[in-house]
Formats: sequence, C-alpha cells, structure tokens
Amino acid sequence: MWQGAAVAQQAPATTSQTVSDGVVRLGFLLDMSGPYADVTGPGSAAAARMAVEDAGGKVLGAPVEVVVADHQNKPDIAAATARAWFDTGRIDAILDVAASATALAAADIAKAKNKVIVFNGPGAVRLTNEACSPVSVHWAYDTYALANSTALATVKAGGDSWFFVTADYAFGQDLERDAGAVVKANGGKVLGGVRVPLNNADFSSFLLQAQGSGAKVIGLANAGADTTNAIKQAAEFGLTQGGQKLAGLLVYISDVHSLGLKATQGMLLTEGFYWDLNDETRAWSKRYFERVGKMPNMSQAGVYSTVMHYLKAVQKAGTDETSAVMRAMREMPVDDFYARGGRIREDGRMIHDMYLFEVKTPEESKGPWDLYKLVATVPGEQAFQPLSASRCPLVKK
Repeated sequence: MWQGAAVAQQAPATTSQTVSDGVVRLGFLLDMSGPYADVTGPGSAAAARMAVEDAGGKVLGAPVEVVVADHQNKPDIAAATARAWFDTGRIDAILDVAASATALAAADIAKAKNKVIVFNGPGAVRLTNEACSPVSVHWAYDTYALANSTALATVKAGGDSWFFVTADYAFGQDLERDAGAVVKANGGKVLGGVRVPLNNADFSSFLLQAQGSGAKVIGLANAGADTTNAIKQAAEFGLTQGGQKLAGLLVYISDVHSLGLKATQGMLLTEGFYWDLNDETRAWSKRYFERVGKMPNMSQAGVYSTVMHYLKAVQKAGTDETSAVMRAMREMPVDDFYARGGRIREDGRMIHDMYLFEVKTPEESKGPWDLYKLVATVPGEQAFQPLSASRCPLVKK
C-alpha cells in the first residue's frame, strides 16, 4: 500500500536514543493517480524529498525517511493507512494528506494515536474548527482564505450575483459556504447551486443550470481536474461569451498552465505562494523545476516548508516525541521562502500572507510559466478566520 524512500539507508552508531527506533519516518498520504495528482501527488512527494536532502538527510543523528501512499481519494483507505503506519509502520508524523475528506479521516486517527499530522493539500476550514486537535496543523490555505480574497474581490468588481458548481464533499461544501457568506455580507446574492460528484468528467448539465440561473458569476467550488474540466466545458458552452464570469475559488498554477492564458486570462485567484514572487521563491522553484519539470504550486511548496519546520522542531526538542515536537513547532516562527513571520495558532492554523492574483493575458506573458500578476497581498491576520470566530474546542473563549 505504501512505498518508502529512505534518504539515509542505515542509522549511524551515534544515533540519539531520543529518536524512536533510531529513524524519523515521515508519511505522505497523497492522490498519486486521481483528480488531484497534478496538484499534490508526485510533485508533493518530490518537495518532501528535497527538504529532507536539504536538511542533510538526518536529524539528531538519525536518518530521515519519506514514505508515500496513494489514498485513491477514499477516506477509508486514508484512515486504514494512517492507522497501519502508526501501529506497525513506525511513522512518526504525517506531513500531508491530499483532499479534505481523506484529511479529516486521517486526522481522527492521528488524534487517537497522538501523532503529528500537518495539511497542505486539503482546504476544509473545519480542520481548524470542529476537527482541530492538539497534534494537527493546517499549513498552506483553507476555504475561508480563498473566499475572503477571491470572492470579495469579485463582488467588489461588480460580480454581485452567484451560482455555485460545487464538488460534493467536505472541501467543496466548505468553500461554497464560505464564499457564499462573503458574497452576502458584501451586498451580493446567491441565486443557487448544484453539487457535482468528485472526479466528474461531464459538466454539461451542471453548467447549463448555472447558465440558466442568470447569475453574473459562476463560482467553481472544486479543484484539480474537476476545475479544469469545468472551465474547458464552460468555454465550449460559451458561458463567458454570454457575459457570465467564472470564479475559480481554488485554481492552481498547474491548472492555468494546462488550460492556457487564452481560456483563463483575467481570472482572479488566490494562492499562498507563487514561484515568481521574489528572489528566494524563484531560486527554490528553479531547483524544483529541474527535478519535476514544472513549477510548484502553493501546496507543493508548502510541503517543503512543513518538512523543514518539522525537522527543525525535532532538533530543537531533542526528540521526536509528539508533544515536545508540537510545542517546538508552535514556539518557532515560520521564516523561509514560503512564509515570512508565519506562526502556528492554538487552533492549528499557520498564519501567513495570502496573495490575490490576476491571470495575465497572452500578450503580457513572457514565458510558459509567467502566468500571474499580483493584485494584492492579504496579511495573514486578515486572510484567515479570526481566532475569535473559531469553533475549535482548544481555543479559550
């Protein structure tokens, strides 16, 4: 069910006794072959291995091993794999679980087993609300931050009536709810919506309902292949030519690259990272590109950041014991190419800046991956749900 990739093959004789069984094993539950494989999958696994290599392959004298499994977007497989990893696989921490339903399932197991679990791929805000735990961290983005940036900017630009095409599981439902709340709070209206099964190939009936609603904006509360399929088919139906606008509430750089600028130009979107933000992001992304053959997205770059932060926390704590590592992770700021002055709140939300981008026109782009122009930097405290509104039982009211 899983495949290990050891960075160091054998623990040296000097391995610290404070590291359980002499090896630090990091698990990654990813979509390796389904609708999210392009936005997590092999690219996230590669980012994890880059981080371990950059850390020297060891922490506290112990070798670090990366273990990857394909959960096939099935919560029962995610839960069973997490349980097996913790019970018999000697996994010390799971540092990403792609997709929200699978993440919620794995989070329950990590909580029961008292093991660290961190999320970059999933977006459901309930991971830091009802499903928060002392051992979980939500790193890259969430549905609240996406809605609070993209939906708000779209409403302010005149898109004040919406119809949602929503992936029918935890992530899509949370994203529709959060975006709808932003629309209504800013004087707009939600005219309706339709729920679509995950990994759906034919959006025709759903898009026709959206077209018939008369809404100015069709909000795509989905991700990965579902988003790209919806955008392609919307173009075929002539939705945008008819005056309606598409709002991709989770659009990755790989989606825009795949669809092309002609189909996506002018689209507003929110990300927590872009390869061309500054010299540091460009330098790291160039190394990633040389390995993977494409530029990283926010979830893949977030995996690298997560692994480095976790290993630094193990070093600081002097052990891989869960409570000591979690304490060190919360105490240390996140200061790297991914986030400056980031911090982990008591509800598990890693607070960092988010970015509102507009997709460039073909004429503006200077190369295959020159796709975005920065519209606004949204400070972390403004981008993410206020702690006072959190439904996490760990938050003191």
